[in-house]
Amino acid sequence: MKSFTRGFLFGVVATAGAVIGSVLSFKKQVVDPIEDQENKFEENRKRAMRKSRSAHNG
Repeated sequence: MKSFTRGFLFGVVATAGAVIGSVLSFKKQVVDPIEDQENKFEENRKRAMRKSRSAHNG
């Protein structure tokens, strides 16, 4: 019974580690590049707005 409990706990910890690893990998590979792209678009939009306002200022 003792070895079953130890094996069961090891399996639970290993499975949890695999799930956490896959979630973090997905975030790094998919979510972060999308957020970076959105931030770049937002920065370009702000820059274009400033440039447009300064061009029509005088």
